[in-house]
Amino acid sequence: MSNLTPRQIVEELNRYIIGQDNAKRMVAIALRNRYRRSQLPEEIREEITPKNILMIGPTGVGKTEIARRLAKLVQAPFVKVEATKFTEVGYVGRDVESMIRDLVEASIRMVKQQRLDAVQVRAQANAEQRLLDLLIPSKKKKTTSNPFDFFTGANQQHEETPAIAEPMDETERTRRQAVLDQLRRGELDNRVMEIEVDDQPRGLELVPGMNAEINMQDILGGILPKQRKRRKVTLAEARKILEQEEAQKLIDMDEVTAEAVERAEQDGIIFLDEIDKVAGKNMSGGPDVSREGVQRDILPIVEGSTVMTKYGPVKTDYMLFIAAGAFHVSKVGDLIPELQGRFPIHVELQNLTREDMQKILTQPDNALIKQYAALLAVDNVEVSFDESAILAIADHAFDVNETKENIGARRLHTILENLLEDLSFEAGEQQGVRQITVDAAYVREHLGLTSREQDLKKYIL
Repeated sequence: MSNLTPRQIVEELNRYIIGQDNAKRMVAIALRNRYRRSQLPEEIREEITPKNILMIGPTGVGKTEIARRLAKLVQAPFVKVEATKFTEVGYVGRDVESMIRDLVEASIRMVKQQRLDAVQVRAQANAEQRLLDLLIPSKKKKTTSNPFDFFTGANQQHEETPAIAEPMDETERTRRQAVLDQLRRGELDNRVMEIEVDDQPRGLELVPGMNAEINMQDILGGILPKQRKRRKVTLAEARKILEQEEAQKLIDMDEVTAEAVERAEQDGIIFLDEIDKVAGKNMSGGPDVSREGVQRDILPIVEGSTVMTKYGPVKTDYMLFIAAGAFHVSKVGDLIPELQGRFPIHVELQNLTREDMQKILTQPDNALIKQYAALLAVDNVEVSFDESAILAIADHAFDVNETKENIGARRLHTILENLLEDLSFEAGEQQGVRQITVDAAYVREHLGLTSREQDLKKYIL
């Protein structure tokens, strides 16, 4: 858990998100409270639960990005789900408990990757030795095995136990060192070789559409021998495959699972989008029949319960839930009272202004202008945008949002794609470096901005 102060958290969020200062403050406080709770004695810590947040605002203003960046900032397990994907228990579709299972899976991937990164150096060294053995097989004493080992799974143990190698003479040792030097210099990377790899079995889907799969190898364990297959790959590919296999051997998956479940329970963040779509009066039939039922199914998850997963029981008491919705048609009061009470912090996000649009184009670390410039630079096209072009693009995006459907910052993606369409299509055909300066005149010409009464339909997503 990161010990960043709320002010530091807001400063980090400002690197990627423009505006919405109130929402940033609220999530920063919620995150800091998690750190404060972790420093308390156990008897007090168990009584303090997170204060869940409800974000209210139109699409494209930064609701999802705030939650995603927050989770990435503190390396917390994070999952984004849409409330409209869930159905009430008894109807065909995903049940609400699946978001907890998804969170645990995300946590396991995160912890596993961290463990793999920690043993990467050792895995590379082991993979080098395996490659060397494939290129220059060492003389080994023959070993005998029981023919019935295939049925008991014991043959796997024999495979994993290397045969005893005979002592190498000086000539063989010198040869192996020479080949090892070639390996490290990358001189053999394009050489094609045949290696044995694990055959990853496909999971069996229990119920179509339910996203629940089982792996027969996991269930039967050592009864069935691990399947292996031979592949022809380049040495560079073989190195990556063997590094992955060696890294897997160096980590304890039981420890990974235990830590991942603990991290999901204590630090997990679930972003529940489109919560407004399940608000409203319950209908007696039709597609809205299970709206209130979904809310009532979400309620015990949010207030704290235990969900059974294939990794064991997972408690949701200390997970942070961030719900979000536009609430154009419905309002917060249309949610059932019990669910409203579980989201005590309400934050209203504001529509983006012209100035916000200008800042989004240039200021964030991942600003759109920087992204497009980097993409075109691959094809030797150097694109620069002057101040007049930035103003023209921002003004046009704001005007289209005001005139037609307001989709917030996503409008900028549409406009920039149309603006740079010809340039992106022709890039790579010319010889040498091509320099392009985009100004207001270029914007007007390529977007056809001749009057305020123009047809804006082509910029609607």
